[in-house]
Amino acid sequence: MDNKRIYSYEPVIDSGCRTLILGTMPSVKSLEAGFYYAHPRNAFWRILAEVLGERMPESTDEKKHMLLKNHIAIWDTASSCVRQGSLDSSMRDVELNDFKGLFEAYPGIEQVLLNGGAAWKLYHQLPEDIVKARECVKLPSTSPAYTMPYEQKLKLWRDALLREGYP
Repeated sequence: MDNKRIYSYEPVIDSGCRTLILGTMPSVKSLEAGFYYAHPRNAFWRILAEVLGERMPESTDEKKHMLLKNHIAIWDTASSCVRQGSLDSSMRDVELNDFKGLFEAYPGIEQVLLNGGAAWKLYHQLPEDIVKARECVKLPSTSPAYTMPYEQKLKLWRDALLREGYP
């Protein structure tokens, strides 16, 4: 299979969001499903549901509702890239999303949680005034490719979210 240009999704966000969670780029499974974090072994939705005291969302609408109800937005650092497969290390010719525009449109975002090291690195390619304007927290990737035990990932994600006054 040849490398091909792929594109991220629009953010899930509204004016009530205080926290923005950023990944890198949807996986092959997520691109096939048409929404974020669709790989069955990705712990993202399980972790958020557990931390927020919600039942595990199944549909895209349920996932969006859980996020927005809890003032959480999600997006990706990259708007597009060339990549074969799903690994962040395979991303080439990366174009970043318009964070200046997003933060101007949604000034209530106080905290940015970066889902993994690659998201952290990409986000820190932005101009310093954008990056330093709000708290940034690097968290372990929820991807099954990142082999930290689930309980450790859960604790770190819980600590970051609960620090902001969630459930």
